[in-house]
Amino acid sequence: MSIFLADEQATVAFGQTLAKYCPSGLTIYLYGDLGAGKTTLVRGFIQSFLPGTKVKSPTYTLVEDYELASSKKNPNKLNHVYHFDLYRLGDPEELEYLGGRDYFSDDAVCLIEWPQRGEGWLSEPDLELTLTYHPDGRLIELKGHTNKGNDFVNKLSAAI
Repeated sequence: MSIFLADEQATVAFGQTLAKYCPSGLTIYLYGDLGAGKTTLVRGFIQSFLPGTKVKSPTYTLVEDYELASSKKNPNKLNHVYHFDLYRLGDPEELEYLGGRDYFSDDAVCLIEWPQRGEGWLSEPDLELTLTYHPDGRLIELKGHTNKGNDFVNKLSAAI
């Protein structure tokens, strides 16, 4: 599935649409060059649950935890969204020292930027999103890797 995103607003809006249909327990890899809109998309996703929340790239902390249990805009009963940015990860084993396995649970969604830096430690994603530059905006491609990921893409495709 491919979708054209004309600008930053469209990227945020698409992140909100993802959140609306996203089941709990999903792991999403985000690929794209620096500045492609990965964090912007994550901002839309998180702000759909927690409006006004400042969403920054966790480049130095590697992961930010957004607790959603108190959010009224949480139809899928997610408790957490974990936003990883592995750009500065020196070695995939660092994720083990951070307690990385604890983040992947049935009541959370993990959004992982630069997942290739965690190769060998991270398991296969449910969904892969790739953002690429185009003259008038960005193209986002979605690819399911598991039954849960494919079901999500089908549900999203029918809704848009």
